[in-house]
Formats: sequence, C-alpha cells, structure tokens
Amino acid sequence: MRFRTRMLAVVAAAATVAGVLSAHTDRPADAAVPATIPLTITNNSGRGDAVYIYNLGTNLATGQQGWADASGTFHAWPAGGNPPTPAPDASIAGPGNGQSVTIQMPKFSGRVYFSYGQKLVFKLTTGGLVQPAVQNPSDPNRNILFSWSEYTLNDGGLWINSTQVDMFSAPYAVSVNGNTTGHLKAGGYNAVYNALNASGWGGLIQKASDGSVLRALSPLYGVETGALPASAMDDYINRVWSKYSSQTLTVTPFGDQPNTKYFGRVSGNAMNFTDGSGAVVTSFQKPDSASVFGCFNLLDAPNDQVRGPISRTLCAGYNRSTLLTNPNQPDPNDAGFYQDAVTNQYSKNIHAQMADGRAYGFAFDDVGNHEALVHDGNPQQAGLILDPFN
Repeated sequence: MRFRTRMLAVVAAAATVAGVLSAHTDRPADAAVPATIPLTITNNSGRGDAVYIYNLGTNLATGQQGWADASGTFHAWPAGGNPPTPAPDASIAGPGNGQSVTIQMPKFSGRVYFSYGQKLVFKLTTGGLVQPAVQNPSDPNRNILFSWSEYTLNDGGLWINSTQVDMFSAPYAVSVNGNTTGHLKAGGYNAVYNALNASGWGGLIQKASDGSVLRALSPLYGVETGALPASAMDDYINRVWSKYSSQTLTVTPFGDQPNTKYFGRVSGNAMNFTDGSGAVVTSFQKPDSASVFGCFNLLDAPNDQVRGPISRTLCAGYNRSTLLTNPNQPDPNDAGFYQDAVTNQYSKNIHAQMADGRAYGFAFDDVGNHEALVHDGNPQQAGLILDPFN
C-alpha cells in the first residue's frame, strides 16, 4: 500500500542520517545508548478526553515489526490475514489533562501515536500492519482525533520529530534531553486552518460529525481524494520547465560537499542532470502536482548518492517555490520560501505558525535543515508534549 511506504519517509531519512553519524556522534566515546530510554508524555491539551498511546515500529535488533509496551518490552505482530485481521491491543493508558506518564522507548524505528477519546484501530495483513489512512472515508480511524511522532533510536542516539507530512492535527511537541521542537505559536492551531480556508485550500480540512475540526490532510492526499485540484502546481511546474529549457539549474545536494554539483537542463519532457564531466547521471520526467507534493513517483528519491539527493533538492525547491528565483539549489534563504502565488500553501502556513519555524510540511523538508527534528547522540530522556488547541 503506497501510504505505508510514503509515511515512513521521515523515519527512513532519520535512519539514514543515523547510519552516517553513528561512528562519530557527539556523545562521549565511553558512553553507550541504553537498550531503552524514558519517554515522558505530558498532557497540556486542556481536554478532558482519555488519551491512548501506541509505540509501534521495527525492532532494529531483529528487523521484526511490532509494538512496545510501557516497559519497553518488544512484542512482534502475529501473522495477519486477507482480509485484514484485528491487531493485538497495543494501547498504553496516557496521561489525563495536566498530568504526565513515562514509558520506555526501545531501539526502534517507528512511531508513537496518541489519540483522544477513542482507541485507534489497527489491523494486520499478510504484509504487516495496516496504518490509519484517514484520506479514505471508510477508514475506521477517520473520525478519531489523533496524531503521531516518528523516531529512530539506535546506537547513534535518538532522532525524534514532529511531523505533518501526512496531516496536520492534534498539536504536540517533542524533546530530547530538554531540547524541544514542534510547539505552535499562541493561536497557531486555529490560524493554520484559517489560512487554508483563506488560500482556497480549505477542502483539505476534515471535520467530525459534530462539526469540530479533526485535521487537515496533506496536499498529496488532497489531490488523491479530489479535495485539491490535480493541477494545483501545474502553472509553477510549467514555468520551471520553460526557464530551464534555456538556463542551467545547479544542484549542490550535500551541505558538507560543496564541490559535488549537478547541472540540470530541460530537453523536451526530461530534465537531464550532468556531473562536472558533462556525463548524464540521471533524468526526471516533467512532474505532476502529486509527484511534487509527495516527493515520489516522477520525483522518486532512491536511497543512493546521486538521484535521491538531487530529487530531494528538487522536491524542496518545488514545494517552497524557489526554483524560479534561484538557479542554485537548495536555496539557503528561507525568507524567499513560499513567495510565489503558486506554492504549497499547506506547508507554508504550518511553518508560519510554528514557534521556531520548523516543521515537516512535506517529506523532504529536512533539505536545508528546516524540519522539526531533535537529535542527541547521548539521549537520557525524551518528551512528547500534548499542546493546547487554542
């Protein structure tokens, strides 16, 4: 199911970074990341609903998928079926309003879900866990208020983020050793929805039967469900294609390798990238809006050292609308992001309402380090803060 592949893009990116940094982290040479670390969930939501916590992912020691209980003990999922069968109840009782609960995080690559008022519904297929997919109106979690954080804990430390790649919903922040990201500005929760309505992207907003707001879908899911026109980015894409038919787009994908550059020119329906010797290293077909919003399909980004890094940079440039204003990518000037009339209004407005300006508004928002991610090579404690909705 494509949703399962895409939703783990952020964790995969963190895991890739983890692998690169594990040999030279900032933790003392004699320090070792313990088998589990404490995660404290603090409920500042102001809501009276019961909270349910889920810690789901892949056991990095065994490669098995499963869940961790409150003590950090791993449980592998049993075999699933076709049609999908109910998964074991992996919920952990969360804190009441104004209270905190501490659980243990094992060495995992996965997600910590939290829901208000109702437990989430998880099922198992022969291919593994079926995650919530609320862009599907028949999904059993469609009318539940929930969100999640993604994390990787391994011998290189802890990477944990606040993500809106798939949806913007219940507000929260994350922390490691007291370093925090993900808090909205005062009034920011409602401001995001108001801005989506004002920009004509209000179709992304999903409401409960009582009229209360549950979430805003990502623009990719908006295109897939018809809530956003499939042509939403076409005008910008066409202008980019025209510009680089006669000019060169220079991509420097690695911040620590300024001499590694690739040069893009459009020829017909392809943007061809060459290296310094003039050899073509990869080509991209003209993308559609879904490929831009999802950073996939015609902008696929394999985990390699050439096509993937170029695609990530292109994806960031399209979503931030910087490809026309700067032929050298990635653009380091965030003041120029989202300034074109045709842009990713979803990511734009989420970033605008974040207290520190950082967010995962699309899969490769980490290009240029604009993502809401915290890393520490010597993690002693982590936090998940459920924030107020007002």
